[in-house]
Amino acid sequence: MASVFVEELERLLAKRRLSWRKLAELTGYHPSWLSKVRHGALPSADLVRHCDEVLEADGALIALAAVGKKRRPAQLPAPPAGFVGRKSQMRRMSDVLNGQVPMTGKVPPGAPTIVAIDGPPGVGKTAAALRCAHGIGGSGEEIYADGRLYVDLRGYSPDGRPMRPGDVLEEFLVALGVQPSDIPEELEQRAKLYRSLLASQRLLIVLDNAASSKQVEPLLPGSAACGVIVTSRRRLIGLPMRVAVERILLGPMTEEESMAVLHAAVGEARAQAETASLTVLARHCGHLPLALRIAAERVAAHPHHPVGELVDELAAERHRLDALEADDSVAVRTVFEWSYRDLSDEEARMFRLLGLHRGPHISLEPAAALAGASVARARRLLQKLALVHLLEGAPHSRYRFHDLLQVYAAECVGAESTASERNSAIRRFADWYLHSIAAGSRALAPFRLSPVELRPLAPGITPLTFSSDQHALRWYDLEAPNFASIIRLAVDHHLYETAWKLAIALFDYLRLLRKPGGLWLATSTLAHKATQAAGDRRAQGWVETSLAEAYRWLRQYDRSQQLFEHSLSLQRDVGDHHGQAWALAGLGFLNVDRGLMEIAYDRASEALSLFCEVGDRHGQASAMFTLADAHHGWERHDETLDVLRAALRIFEEIENHDGQGLTLAKMAETYAALGEQEQALDHIDRSLRARRLAGSRWGEADGLARRGRILHALGRSEHARESWAAALALYEEVDDPRAADIRAYLQGHLADPGAGILARPAW
Repeated sequence: MASVFVEELERLLAKRRLSWRKLAELTGYHPSWLSKVRHGALPSADLVRHCDEVLEADGALIALAAVGKKRRPAQLPAPPAGFVGRKSQMRRMSDVLNGQVPMTGKVPPGAPTIVAIDGPPGVGKTAAALRCAHGIGGSGEEIYADGRLYVDLRGYSPDGRPMRPGDVLEEFLVALGVQPSDIPEELEQRAKLYRSLLASQRLLIVLDNAASSKQVEPLLPGSAACGVIVTSRRRLIGLPMRVAVERILLGPMTEEESMAVLHAAVGEARAQAETASLTVLARHCGHLPLALRIAAERVAAHPHHPVGELVDELAAERHRLDALEADDSVAVRTVFEWSYRDLSDEEARMFRLLGLHRGPHISLEPAAALAGASVARARRLLQKLALVHLLEGAPHSRYRFHDLLQVYAAECVGAESTASERNSAIRRFADWYLHSIAAGSRALAPFRLSPVELRPLAPGITPLTFSSDQHALRWYDLEAPNFASIIRLAVDHHLYETAWKLAIALFDYLRLLRKPGGLWLATSTLAHKATQAAGDRRAQGWVETSLAEAYRWLRQYDRSQQLFEHSLSLQRDVGDHHGQAWALAGLGFLNVDRGLMEIAYDRASEALSLFCEVGDRHGQASAMFTLADAHHGWERHDETLDVLRAALRIFEEIENHDGQGLTLAKMAETYAALGEQEQALDHIDRSLRARRLAGSRWGEADGLARRGRILHALGRSEHARESWAAALALYEEVDDPRAADIRAYLQGHLADPGAGILARPAW
């Protein structure tokens, strides 16, 4: 097109500060002839060649002169049917591309508007890009009045061969009117010609399914009049280093959006009738748009079958990806395979091994142990997997799988690794956790005599160390959702010794300081299964003591009694006096709960004698609690205070803040029974300070509950209710059944919450 040729010619003349007369001199053409070309006459091939040479245009002028009638490309595929959701992301993309809002960050003058959409496979990036590109209308038609270019860059495709930028440029140049014979051979020359053509046009360019920043960069216009939408499964981190980019991250849909997809497919009447099943179906699909669409079409194809049939099919993880296939659609497993195939051998191995871990997230150090890699190498591998969205970043420098990707990784590790490789990885992983948990236990309770003896670690595995009890508590709290899955993994792979030791090493976190009953019960039950499978009677005794205590806290007293007594029998059979002492101590606590003070006193006395024999001072002070509880039950308040003062001295000497807190709480209760309410209030306030220092949520809840009763006795009812309300929140946080007592009182269904709450001893 002559006008485009002249525009580029004038741009080059201005750049070199040359006049049209000087151009005539350099090319050997008369100025009057150049004037005619300038005003619309077609230039001869010889003139074009001379101009290209003297202005060093690298063939761009030759190609522009060969362009015929201006074309308006309209290459976008049809808009996606049934598109729902993504309202905030779609609004942001549309506003940026329409020029209604600026891009985020500093944008240089004259830069094109570029939106980059990235996210995991199957998340709907192409659908969002096409919906956005088709939706830019009205004023958008003026902004991008010269058309739409589209290309699938095949960054992730069945043949695994991304398109070369030079081939894409050839297609775009032909679409823009350049004759194939006039397209330069070299990539750089094609890119220059492409940018020259776009300099005078207003086009929207959709670069779908990009493999890398390097693939995309030659395809970007240089004009502010053009807009670009790029989609990729990886975050194109190199792109913002060269051009201004508005990044849009797409993740799984919200539950509301997922339900909208299913409703649109099955019809509103059926959706309303089977809402519960559709909700579970969306959860099994991981709220991934591709999975949701396949599931929706399967449901819609069988209108007389209940949705629950497909829900049942998806319930088993090992068959879930099989169920998310359709004969005439790309399967979920297939789009995962395209991304997996693009990984290096080392990256693919890390991805597979992560599929062994069934917890909700993983941090750097255990991932390194799982792979048998250095922490530095593991960091690079995890970052790469996150970059291509096969992993997601999680808070506190952790990583997690999307639900269906976790299923796929588990498939890969089962199919592509040997049993020996899997077992070695799991042993490294479980051993790392065992040694780290044991280190945390030593930080929390350096005074405890632990029955857990640790084997040396394999070379290259470095567990965590903790500078303080608070440091350990923070780590425990972050890792708590993983603990049951790690012990289950050890049990499933016959690492029975590691499994039970993991549960026992967790005791100080679960029992003394945090007390989440559900987690305590789950880990101890798995450990019990491990000891039975291993035939280790001593270990079984220790685990049954822990399990019995968990049941006691859940107020399942009969089951607790059975386990304590069986544990005691086992420990007597194997001659473990330390194990016997804790089983007896547990029976003492249990009988206090049941109000059987004579039995409680006898069991505690036996335990105290054994604790003295083995030199466990913490155990001694704990047994004294039961003796004090018995004296309190018999209203022997002087004896109660004497025993508690002796216990307090021990706890102070071994620096057990939680023990000090509970002792002071029991002393407060005793003073309250003597009618010395101010003394009681002073001791309970001291108790709360000690328990907060220990970081014990349960201990703080216990202290607040006791404080409420004392305040109530002092006639300070409003302050008492505030204290009980605070205790209720903490009891609910740690899943303690005492929450029900306080809730009933605060709601007016219980006259006195104290009676059911305060007489709960702790080790």
